[in-house]
Amino acid sequence: MDSEEDDFYSGEAMDDDNDYYNSDDAAADYGVEDDEDDDDGYGFIEEDPDHDDFDNASFRRQQHSYTVLREADIKCQQEDDITKVSTVLSISRVDASILLCHYNWSVSKVHDAWFADEDVVRKSVGFLDKPVVEFSNARELTCGICFDTYSCDKVVSAACGHPFCRACWRGYISATVNDGPGCLMLRCPDPSCCAAVGQDMIDMLASDEDKKKYSRYLLRSYVEDNRKTKWCPAPGCEYAIDFAAGSGNFDVSCLCSYNFCWNCTEEAHRPVDCGTVAKWILKNCAESENMNWILANSKPCPKCKRPIEKNQGCMHMTCSPPCKFEFCWLCLGAWSDHGERTGGFYACNRYETAKQQGDYDETERRREMAKNSLEKYTHYYERWASNQSSRQKALADLHQMQTVHLEKLSDIQCTPESQLKFIIDAWLQIVECRRVLKWTYAYGYYLPEHEHAKRQFFEYLQGEAESGLERLHQCAEKELLQFLNDESQSKEFNDFRTKLAGLTSVTKNYFENLVRALENGLADVDSHAACSKTTNSKYGGGGGASKGKSGRGKGSGKIGGSHDAGR
Repeated sequence: MDSEEDDFYSGEAMDDDNDYYNSDDAAADYGVEDDEDDDDGYGFIEEDPDHDDFDNASFRRQQHSYTVLREADIKCQQEDDITKVSTVLSISRVDASILLCHYNWSVSKVHDAWFADEDVVRKSVGFLDKPVVEFSNARELTCGICFDTYSCDKVVSAACGHPFCRACWRGYISATVNDGPGCLMLRCPDPSCCAAVGQDMIDMLASDEDKKKYSRYLLRSYVEDNRKTKWCPAPGCEYAIDFAAGSGNFDVSCLCSYNFCWNCTEEAHRPVDCGTVAKWILKNCAESENMNWILANSKPCPKCKRPIEKNQGCMHMTCSPPCKFEFCWLCLGAWSDHGERTGGFYACNRYETAKQQGDYDETERRREMAKNSLEKYTHYYERWASNQSSRQKALADLHQMQTVHLEKLSDIQCTPESQLKFIIDAWLQIVECRRVLKWTYAYGYYLPEHEHAKRQFFEYLQGEAESGLERLHQCAEKELLQFLNDESQSKEFNDFRTKLAGLTSVTKNYFENLVRALENGLADVDSHAACSKTTNSKYGGGGGASKGKSGRGKGSGKIGGSHDAGR
């Protein structure tokens, strides 16, 4: 295997068991002298409450194309955008805010539209050059809502000049704010007027509660109307994600520790795409599998048509009350027409004769298809759900390790907690691998049946992933227990450190390669097939036996000969 792809699993680190369990490079990350975090590749965003940088305005990891925003960060970015528009267009901050709301908080769109045709923009958002009505010499004005007369100092107007008393303004604003985010594009109460009402009038006229609601809607609109930002979908989380377009990886890790796909906002689901996730979730929630089960495992009563399941016993069936119809399970005929002459209680000659004539072919075919479909779905769903349960258990064990066991282990082994980070990293890797492995079952369910080579290769990769993860999980869970139960420092702990660090590194490397292979649609299998076809054509079908090592196709080493390299 002379190419990088022949070393699919982890390169030379997995060539033998000694390398698998004793990765010096991986263990070095957790040594006394070097305690740096190895964050290359696909990893986690971890909080470090003791680090000063955790309190900075934003939290960005170099290898990711997104920023996790707190509420203060969102307000800061929002104010910056308002300032930009206000400065460039020479308008008030209130008008800049209205413009940005109208153009979904895109500064570039505001500038483009404004400089293309300022008059059209002003008209569309409700900026008026001059008042629609003027009462220059009036001492008293009539409110356009309650029609009471007030002195001029008790009447307020928007840019249009339509007069309304403060009480009516307050009621109008309150009703609009309580209706939802539409209050951000508030217009003059006069039905014929489109003049914009900005935040300055809200602050001047609304109650304190309505002011808070309006400000909250304004803040949320910056995230919800902006194409580059989304809220973290985790329950109770108030962080937002600012995502840079153009990245092929949509996986996001929020500061609340929730991992999700920025594109579809479902939980992180690499290596499957968002469309497959949507189909899988819909299938899990739909009634189609219930109908498949009914079709595969029951037959309708010939009289009342209710489905009946036969789980044991003879062919004599009796429908439940009030029907109570007695019939034969095989041919669905009345049991009164059956007896010893038709085969007794455990056979039916009528059914066998009709089956030979083809009368039941279509029905049996449908039942068999439903049964096969149900069995396939059950196979993949049970394993998908099992890995989800295992992941939840691993998360609980990780929390237990961080809050209880790590301090205890530090005391027993006389080792600072900072040098036990390799244990936390192992558990984080287990959690991530369980997530990846879970979604490989959704991937396998939708893998076309006719692509036998891909399916065979996929099942092999999946099996190797499971066995590698089990080795890591057992080491982090069971082998660690003996050191937690020790009464004094153990000389074998350094060997355990090396083994666990090595397993973590190798497992991470394998799963990263697995994810890439599945995201590429197992393209190496196609490359192998194409290469084999070309070789057979060139050598008349007999050249494969005479080829040397350097003449292998890209996928041949992985499919046919990488089993030893995968361990």
